[in-house]
Amino acid sequence: MLRPKVPTMPQPTGLVTPPVVVEPTAVIQHIPQAPAPAPVVSVAPVPARPTVQLTPGAVIALVGSGTAVVLVAGAVLVSMLLAVAITAASIAICALVIRSLINAQTRR
Repeated sequence: MLRPKVPTMPQPTGLVTPPVVVEPTAVIQHIPQAPAPAPVVSVAPVPARPTVQLTPGAVIALVGSGTAVVLVAGAVLVSMLLAVAITAASIAICALVIRSLINAQTRR
């Protein structure tokens, strides 16, 4: 009922496409006309990258948000560590109780 069916590869039909023949083509080069020189206009140089100017309010906001991220991440990590510690302590107590129950049964 639940037997897998292995697909079979069809046999080649004998129809084979001939290889494509690539014929070289002649390359004709165009010699472009030289453009007329543009008039020289004196313009102040543009800096390559825009400069970022931080206001005191933006600095305070960045420091505050960075502090909040660090505090939240720290709280999450500490709570995970505490959860692991509590779980380990409960498993240890359960193991002690089970061991004492097993030892009490063997003494009877």
